[in-house]
Amino acid sequence: MSSRTSTLSTLAVAALVAVAASVTLTRLGTSPDVSTAKMAAARAPQWSATAPGRVEPRHGEIKLSSQTAGRLVELAARVNDAVTAGDLLARVDDEEIRARLVATEAEAGVRKRERDQENAVGRAAQDRRQAEDNVATAERALHAARAEFDRVLKGWTKGERDVAAGGVSDSRKAVAIAKDKVESERAALRRAQNVANIPLPTRLEAGLANARSELSQSEAAYERARIRAPIDGVILQIIPHVGELIAANPEQPVLSIGDLSVMRVRAELEERDVSKVRTGQNVVVRTDAHPSRDFTGKVARISKTMAASKISQRGPRRPNDFDALEVMIEMDPTEALLPGMRVDVLFKPDAAAASTGPAPAMAASSATPAKSDPKAEAKTDAALAPKK
Repeated sequence: MSSRTSTLSTLAVAALVAVAASVTLTRLGTSPDVSTAKMAAARAPQWSATAPGRVEPRHGEIKLSSQTAGRLVELAARVNDAVTAGDLLARVDDEEIRARLVATEAEAGVRKRERDQENAVGRAAQDRRQAEDNVATAERALHAARAEFDRVLKGWTKGERDVAAGGVSDSRKAVAIAKDKVESERAALRRAQNVANIPLPTRLEAGLANARSELSQSEAAYERARIRAPIDGVILQIIPHVGELIAANPEQPVLSIGDLSVMRVRAELEERDVSKVRTGQNVVVRTDAHPSRDFTGKVARISKTMAASKISQRGPRRPNDFDALEVMIEMDPTEALLPGMRVDVLFKPDAAAASTGPAPAMAASSATPAKSDPKAEAKTDAALAPKK
C-alpha cells in the first residue's frame, strides 16, 4: 500500500510541474520564436569596438610659424576671428628688407635701360626679351597687389570709413588675377626659351637677369616676414605678443588656425580591434564635458599602418609604448565639441553581425505553444486531495 501511495505521489508531482509550465507559457503569451529573437538580441554586443580619441578641426589644427626671425610688430587677427585664405595675420619687423627691396628695384631698372640700348639679334632673341620683361612686370604687379590688399584689409578691420567690404573683396580678386598672370607669363617665357637655334644671352641681358633675380629674392624675403592664413578658418590660438622676439622655428608657432565648419575625431584603435572597424561604419562619441549626450558620426578614413600612440598619456598606469591604428571619424554637425577635447569612440556593430547570436536552445520557430488540458488538471487535483 505504501509503495502504491509513493508512486501516485510521484506521478502527481510530475503532472503538476507540467501543468504549471503550460499555464505559465499560456499566460505570458510568448511563443518560442519570439523568445529566441529576444534572447539573441540581448546576447548581441552593443559595440563592436571602443577607442580613445581627440576632437580636431576639419583639416586638423594648423600651427603657423614665422619664416623670418625678428621682432613681432603686428598682429592683424585675434582669437576666434574668422579669416580667409591669404589674409595677413602677423608681421615681423621688415625695415631692413624694405631698404634692400628699394635698392634691388633701382638696380634692376638701371640694368634694363642698359640692355634696351643694345639691339637684339634675331627674332627669337627679341621674343625672349619680351617674355622676360612680361614676367618681371607680372611679378612686380603681384607684389603691389598684395601690398594694396594688406592696406585695404587693415583699414577695413580698423573700421576706417573710406574702406568698405567691397574694397576688400576687389583687392582679394586683384591678387588672384595677378597670381594667374604670373603663371601664364612664366609659361610663355619657357616656350620662348625652348625655341630651336635661339642665341645665348648677351652680357647686358645676363646682368639684367641677375638684377631681377635679386629683386625677386628681396620680394620673397618681404613676403616671408608676413604670416598669412593658408585656409579659410578661425583663429584658435595666438601665442606671442606684439614686441616679442620670435624665431623661425616650426617648434615655436606664432598662432594656430582651423576650419570649424566640420569637426572630426582622430581615434586610435588597438590591434585586437582592427578587424572590427570599416569605412562608413556608424559611431557614437561621448565626452566628459557632456555626459548626458551622445554625438554621432561615421568612419571616414582608416590608416594603412600601425603607429605609436599619440593620444594616450604616458605614465606608470598608462604606458604609451604600444602601437595603434589611426581612424578618422567625420562628425555630424554640432557646436558642442571643441578642438582638443578627449572623447571615447564607440563603434556600432554591423547589422549582419548584430543579428547573429548564439544558437538558441529552445524549440524551433514552427513549434506551437503548449495548451493546458482540463482533464489532466482534474486528475491532478484528485490525486493531491487528502484521503478521508
